[in-house]
Amino acid sequence: MTMEYKEEEYLQLSGIQHFEFCRRQWALIHIEQQWQENIKTMLGNIAHENCHNDTMKEKRKDLIITRGLRVSSRTLGVAGQCDVVEFWSDPDGVMLSGREGRWKPHPVEYKLGKSKTIDADRLQLCCQAMCLEEMLCCDIAEADIFYHETHRREKVALTDELRNKVKSMLREMHSYYSKGYTPLTKPKSGCKSCSLIEICHPQLCKVMPVASYYKAFMNG
Repeated sequence: MTMEYKEEEYLQLSGIQHFEFCRRQWALIHIEQQWQENIKTMLGNIAHENCHNDTMKEKRKDLIITRGLRVSSRTLGVAGQCDVVEFWSDPDGVMLSGREGRWKPHPVEYKLGKSKTIDADRLQLCCQAMCLEEMLCCDIAEADIFYHETHRREKVALTDELRNKVKSMLREMHSYYSKGYTPLTKPKSGCKSCSLIEICHPQLCKVMPVASYYKAFMNG
C-alpha cells in the first residue's frame, strides 16, 4: 500500500535542490528557518519574478503556457510551484478545464546560471513532473531546464533512476524534518558561494577523532 502524507506534512518542493547541494543547507533553511541573501540569491529571485506570476498565461495555436502553476503530491509529501508548464496539443494528452481538446504537459524550470554536473536542478524538475503526473493522471517522459547564462534549454529525460532518487531523497528529508535534525557537513568548495556560510560555519562541523586529538596534544 502506497503511503500518503497529510497536507500539513508537505515539504517545499524547491527544497530538493538545496538537499542535493547540501543536506545541512536544506535543514538550516527548511527546519531552522534561517536565510541570508547574497548576490546570487537576489539575482535568482529577480529571474523568477515573471516565471512565478500565475496571472500570466499565453495561448498559441497548439500551445498553452502557464506560469507559477501550483503542484503537490500526496505520495511524495511535497508542494510547490512550476516556473512554466507548456501544454502542447496532443490527442493522447489530458483534458483541461475550460479548454477544448487534449493537451500534453511539459514542465520547464528556469535557472540563473548554466548546466551543472550535480543533479540538483534535474531532481527538482523531475519532482515537479512527478507531481503533475499524479495530479493529471498522465505520464511525462521528459522536461526542460532553461539556463539564463547560456540562453539554452537542456532537455532532461525523466528516467527511473532520477525518479527513484527523488523518492529516496524525499524519504530522507521527511525523516530529518520530523525529527528536527540538522545534519553536519564537511567543508567543500561550494561552501564559499553559499549565502548561509556565516550561519552554517562548516569548519566547526569537522570533528577530530580522539586518537588524532591525543596525538596532536602529545606532540604539542
